[in-house]
Amino acid sequence: MAVIGWIGLGHMGGPMSAHLVTAGHEVRGFDLDEAACLVAAERGVRVCESIAETVAGVDAVFTSLPRNEHVREVYAATAGVWATAPAGALLLDTSTVDVDTSRWCHAESAANGFRFVDAPISGGIAGAIRGSLTFMLGGDPDAVAAARPLVEPMAAHVFDLGGPTLGIASKLANNLMLFVSLLGVAEGAALAASLGLDPARFHEVASASSGDSWPLRTWYPAPGVVETSPANRNFDATFSAALAEKDLSFAVAAGEASGLHIPAAELALDQFRLLAAEGYADKDASLVAKYPPADGTVPGFDPSA
Repeated sequence: MAVIGWIGLGHMGGPMSAHLVTAGHEVRGFDLDEAACLVAAERGVRVCESIAETVAGVDAVFTSLPRNEHVREVYAATAGVWATAPAGALLLDTSTVDVDTSRWCHAESAANGFRFVDAPISGGIAGAIRGSLTFMLGGDPDAVAAARPLVEPMAAHVFDLGGPTLGIASKLANNLMLFVSLLGVAEGAALAASLGLDPARFHEVASASSGDSWPLRTWYPAPGVVETSPANRNFDATFSAALAEKDLSFAVAAGEASGLHIPAAELALDQFRLLAAEGYADKDASLVAKYPPADGTVPGFDPSA
């Protein structure tokens, strides 16, 4: 069994690291959030007080962090991963970052004598809790081969996408498809309701028809239809509008750099930015369902609550 350092014990990293404990690994963890550290400790993670303590003598280091700048700081800081982890440790970043940050992680890790794998994930908080995530791995073949047995306790699917940055490329393309699909679900649900269809009955029809999609099955924007829908809980975030805006902005930037015309993604990005501007950045991404109705209301959402 391996000794693993885990940096970032939040909604995703907390349950993910716990699966590694259950699999028999020794897991040390670090996070700036004391509440997250307490929960991780209850799950069997040995919580440390610094990155250096977390990565001392480990076989591998996982990072699970919110934004580009956090990833760059954790790796490159004076007492960060590159400065304090043992030579030969395998580094895996599960964060959703832009392609430039992932490329930088690969190049600078190699320059500092480390193997690095971009290892973004799909499946959300529920998948992290169940251990049913999809891992998308990018890196040199030996590094990816070493990463696979480490991620398997957290995963239902593990894909080797090829060389450096191809894992994050897959994640960004996947999330572009997700959020464009979400707008279609929001608009279709609003149309069905406006024409007098019962939401639950229409959901049955769409789920068995060509309108089916992951957001339809998971985030249908009407209370009482799908158990996992944020509409049942005043659109409290399972995947926040702020994170959706971040991920989609990276995907759109990558598309623009490739010379692609992607108006559907740009429209979706505009709607997440509008949610943030209206003060709903911390609400669920599926709150874009408020935009199709002319009065801006959506069942299950009370903005004053």
